[in-house]
Amino acid sequence: MKKRFQPKFNIKKGDSIVVIAGDDKDRTTPRVIQAVYPQKGLVLVEGVNIITKHLKPNAQNPQGGIVKIEAPINISNVMLWDAKTKQPSRIKRERKEGSFVRISKKTGEVIK
Repeated sequence: MKKRFQPKFNIKKGDSIVVIAGDDKDRTTPRVIQAVYPQKGLVLVEGVNIITKHLKPNAQNPQGGIVKIEAPINISNVMLWDAKTKQPSRIKRERKEGSFVRISKKTGEVIK
């Protein structure tokens, strides 16, 4: 897809977020984003949406077996964590010095 039409989200890899919908919903404990897939609108969050995967035996894993891994969830089910207020917060984007910065709507501070 061309860069002009790529979706833009306010969540990046390494951000602290809370899950606000789904089976792992918990608005009080922040979690860390491991990967963001903007084309599909998904995020991979540590410790959320654990699935069991059955592996065939191969050269790296001669036994095969059952492995528990994290699966991506929809980006609409997460909200950025504001460390100052210790609550989830909405984000707005503003242009400063030629680039966009993310600003928390609750505190008005820049999120790095």
